[in-house]
Amino acid sequence: MSTAHARKHFSSSILLWMRTDQPRQTGMDHWKGPHSAIISASPGMEEYRQLHLAETNPGRWPATEGVETQIPPDRKVDGVAEVTFQSALSPLKGRTQTKLAYKDEINVFRRTLLYAGPPGSSRWYDVASPAETVGARAVIHLRRRSGVSGRAFRKVVANEVVPRLIDTGVLKELRTQTFLPWNKLTWNTPDVSHDNPVDQRFHASLVLGFADAVARTAFFESTDSERLSYVLAPVASAIHAYDVSAALTFVQDGKALAHHTE
Repeated sequence: MSTAHARKHFSSSILLWMRTDQPRQTGMDHWKGPHSAIISASPGMEEYRQLHLAETNPGRWPATEGVETQIPPDRKVDGVAEVTFQSALSPLKGRTQTKLAYKDEINVFRRTLLYAGPPGSSRWYDVASPAETVGARAVIHLRRRSGVSGRAFRKVVANEVVPRLIDTGVLKELRTQTFLPWNKLTWNTPDVSHDNPVDQRFHASLVLGFADAVARTAFFESTDSERLSYVLAPVASAIHAYDVSAALTFVQDGKALAHHTE
């Protein structure tokens, strides 16, 4: 199986659900507008990226026996905020902006869940040349099967899933995160829900980049994804695959951008 150079980072992913008492697009626009300005002003960030998930997302992953691949409508995520820090101490530097973000969440979100891993557990793989562009993305959230240890789960993701994804030869981007046990206290914002039952929690995420939407669809309909199901099924009880409608970068290489890039 193939390998690719991995750059290790310290990242967190915040899963976001838009308020339902206003149009979904109103919330998405506020997120990429005023809310992004608050987050982008935080010191100590290496990158800040928003993944806007398509409104219609029943679950892209092929049906797999014993695995939840259809996304429950009441738990369907609207977006993911990816925050990558410059160091383990960086979150402390951004406490002032974090307080502002806390206050603004009620204006746009009805539920927010922060997942984080230890430093170095976020990995960005060099699967394509810098000249190649990403025209479409997918986000995959993985739930560890009951009775499977965290170590065994992470080993499968790193040593079996990643090489097989690289072997497909179709990826223009590959990022993985494995999460520490979820803890409400790490992001307990006021007036916003943080309900996250044990059987609904996630333990890893994958971001896959493709040349275009046609290549993305071809991957999910190919034998490659079916083969990956056989690898994941023994350790994962859920594989939720989302189409990404937009990936907006507001901070890159430690610098806030004047205008977000896609």
